[in-house]
Amino acid sequence: MNLTIKKALISVTDNYITTDVQVVNGKITAIAPNLEIIGTEINGENKLLLPGFFNAHTHSSEMWQRGVIPPLPLELWLAHLYDFTPLEVEQIYLSALGTAVETLLSGGTSVVDHLVLIPGKELETIATAVRAYQEVGIRAFIAPLIQDQSLSAGIPNGKAQLNHEPYFRPLAETLAIVEAAVKQFHQPEAGINILVAPTGIQLCSDDLFTGCIALSNKYNLCRHTHLLETKAQEKLAEEKYGCTGVEHLQEIGFLNSGTTLAHCVWLSKSDINILAQTQSTVVHNPLSNLRLGSGIAPIIKYIQAGINVTFGCDGASSNDSQDLLEAIKIGSILHNVTERDYQNWITPRQALGMASLGGAKGLNVENQLGSLTVGKQADLVLYDLNNLSLLPRTDPISLLVLGRPINVVNSAWVNGKQIINNGQITTINVDELRQEIFNRSHWGTQPKSVNVDKLSPHYRQVMGLD
Repeated sequence: MNLTIKKALISVTDNYITTDVQVVNGKITAIAPNLEIIGTEINGENKLLLPGFFNAHTHSSEMWQRGVIPPLPLELWLAHLYDFTPLEVEQIYLSALGTAVETLLSGGTSVVDHLVLIPGKELETIATAVRAYQEVGIRAFIAPLIQDQSLSAGIPNGKAQLNHEPYFRPLAETLAIVEAAVKQFHQPEAGINILVAPTGIQLCSDDLFTGCIALSNKYNLCRHTHLLETKAQEKLAEEKYGCTGVEHLQEIGFLNSGTTLAHCVWLSKSDINILAQTQSTVVHNPLSNLRLGSGIAPIIKYIQAGINVTFGCDGASSNDSQDLLEAIKIGSILHNVTERDYQNWITPRQALGMASLGGAKGLNVENQLGSLTVGKQADLVLYDLNNLSLLPRTDPISLLVLGRPINVVNSAWVNGKQIINNGQITTINVDELRQEIFNRSHWGTQPKSVNVDKLSPHYRQVMGLD
């Protein structure tokens, strides 16, 4: 875990310098020219060194549904997903490996996995994801996805009087599973963190949220949830609470500096002020918001209000990719069409800060991660500036964010341990992983979803589509 990166290009304020970076026992100990070589010498010439990004919201197991769910809004997309969700532990393992590899190869060294749990095998599911992430070596924040209401409850009632099926697992049992996971797997020093992670206000009772708050306080855990991703959820919050979803989460005490909120597309002005006051973090998932027609989150307004914002890929069947650089590019330039004043547009340097330090802040690890700073842990990525997609030699960060960089990660380290060398993952056999996923899947389309057919008429009626 000792190394010296020689003559790398690093970003300083509005410019670049060529310098050396020294890592001892997994931490950055010096940044200066002409450092003595300690440990392994790494040639950083014509390479850009950046802190690792955070893939701050995804669902790894969705990989098995990649490319097969038709164009549907979230509520019906979920119905389709539920009809065909894989339920084998081995698939959880392979998709977590795949998510880690794709995240690393696009500049991410940390992943927040809002992990779908196999009913009856919840702890085994979590253990399997932990094993996969430890084998690859990525830093993992595992957020077991929990709810206590059935799928149909996520759609507003409108004028109809609907009865929803009770959820299959009792609330107390769900909270006990999360607490057991914390006791067994929460080891931040080993790169594995457990978060409390109710799926969202649309499928969770207040008792579930308050139970998560109690666990968070008891074990000092961060909190993660979806929030106001769709117009339907905005309508549902008004039905359930008589106020906005943000106002309700503030009222029950869920929002704080360790709370990350995925999506946040449909927020009011007062909602924005609440998130700023509570120091909550918004995780921007631009690609899934577009894929599902959820809307364009007003990220520039959030930034102007002082809200911390970072990026996520979201699951690989609501985005169909785990390419962080793609999410960062779309998530920054998308807002050039929603904000008339170009002086407020997100710059490439600002976008990279959101992807790195912004992710660290949301998970309360900004003192350990997120920037090239002496004393911080060495979660680092070295980009090859000789790569054709990063040429000609103009502004490297702008090329990385605004271009379409392909296979540009030369090396990556997590806690000083090298995981990528010369563009190749060193910790697992990616060819074997690729073959295993290939063997467990097949070409073709999926049959129509029974759940979608069942829920569509009411969804269309309540959303004013008929």
